[in-house]
Amino acid sequence: MLLPYMTAGRVEAGCDEAGRGCLAGAVYAAAVILPQDFRNELLNDSKQLTEKQRYALRKVIEREALAWCVGIVTPEEIDKINILNASFLAMHRAVDGLTVQPEHLLIDGNRFRAYPGIPHTTMVKGDGKYLSIAAASVLAKTYRDDYMNSLHREFPLYDWDHNKGYPTKKHRAAIQAHGTTPYHRMTFNLLGDGQLELAF
Repeated sequence: MLLPYMTAGRVEAGCDEAGRGCLAGAVYAAAVILPQDFRNELLNDSKQLTEKQRYALRKVIEREALAWCVGIVTPEEIDKINILNASFLAMHRAVDGLTVQPEHLLIDGNRFRAYPGIPHTTMVKGDGKYLSIAAASVLAKTYRDDYMNSLHREFPLYDWDHNKGYPTKKHRAAIQAHGTTPYHRMTFNLLGDGQLELAF
């Protein structure tokens, strides 16, 4: 059972990101403030849910949250500032867009760049511990999946409707055969083992 809050009575926003380990596409993050009495038996770390469950939960979260927002950092920005900084920036952008000011941020992971004026707590596997972080993981994952599905329609050779930009064998084989797209992160090790030559 996930916990509804860290400190009772405090306005807490859970934050999580999706797409950090991908070879292509933007990184997405979400920030979610849930009511203190929010309960949901199904809500969990998005990786533990089916696709159908994630999209059903997205509707519940968006309807019942006190505030929520999704932040995006583009592949071009990722290549300029690196993926760790991009993940922090995406979370900051999500917090920027909240219509309710949180008093504390609950961050999935062990590192974060402090958001001005709002204290935070980082926690490894926080999306399996707190409802607000789990809710953020669901929003970040589903909105990023929608985005990668749209990119797949533009570049169908890379199997992004299945791999969502992650480094699968099929994705890397497509990069080897067809080169890169404007959505690939050029500072990443796109071919993996270094034994293949990148085709442009």
